[in-house]
Amino acid sequence: MSQFLLKVLISALVVAGAAELARRSTWVGALLASLPLTSILAMIWLWRDGASSAQIADFSGSILWFVLPSLLLFIVTPLLLRAGWGFWPSLGAGCTVTVLGYGIGVYALRLWTHG
Repeated sequence: MSQFLLKVLISALVVAGAAELARRSTWVGALLASLPLTSILAMIWLWRDGASSAQIADFSGSILWFVLPSLLLFIVTPLLLRAGWGFWPSLGAGCTVTVLGYGIGVYALRLWTHG
């Protein structure tokens, strides 16, 4: 259980650090937030927990297919904010479009991989 708590603490510190940096400099905060920190930490935790190289390779390769639809959030949300929408409706719409993108991506991958 102590390993799990250490993982949570380190992960939380990285996220909190990005948010704190963003308050001081949007560019620096955005740079830190844009790094695939969640993916990097997850790969480190997998490796430390004894996952094989093949498992980590499969995990990291699969992330690519989910990064693509996640970009929709960063297109829709700022467009709606600049169009005068409120924060929560803009974020909600961005999340909704992203979830739809994930659904379409998963469906397309199933068709592609299973013929």
